[in-house]
Amino acid sequence: MNRKLKSPKDRKRKRRHLRVRRKIVGTTERPRVCVFRSNLHIYAQIVDDLTGQTLVAASSLKVTVPRQKPAAASEPTEPAAAAVEAPEAAPEAPKGKKKGDKAADKKGDKKGDKKSDKKGEKKDRPVGRKILQAREVGRLLAEAAKAKGIKKVRFDRGGYLYHGRVAALAQALREGGLEL
Repeated sequence: MNRKLKSPKDRKRKRRHLRVRRKIVGTTERPRVCVFRSNLHIYAQIVDDLTGQTLVAASSLKVTVPRQKPAAASEPTEPAAAAVEAPEAAPEAPKGKKKGDKAADKKGDKKGDKKSDKKGEKKDRPVGRKILQAREVGRLLAEAAKAKGIKKVRFDRGGYLYHGRVAALAQALREGGLEL
């Protein structure tokens, strides 16, 4: 590794990657899936560390994912008159409550009270294009691995957090039939 790492982020990631690599070694029976993530693309390859060969590789360079339309544009629009409504009257404060009364503030209606929020529910957000690319790369890699007879692999996240694109790629590998 003669490449000079300029950014502190890249140096830290490389240190994490080397720490992970001390524990994860790809063998002939169970090769290693290594991931590299750049700003625009994601690359993954299956490597046999004992022979030093790359068995299968896939990247988002050749994957095309259609751009999604914004959610607001896809919803039917209502007439402008129906969209403008009269503002609702603010509820009156209880009579015994004063502006600086801390005891009354503690009793009830706090702004941002999270007790009513349900834990563990995922918000319905649109999935980003890069995550869709990572899923597609994982699917392609799983297909190619199955064709080569690879069923079990070790997942090397490359010093990145197991989150976002890296997690999406791993999930797609599992869905493709590989055992991580």
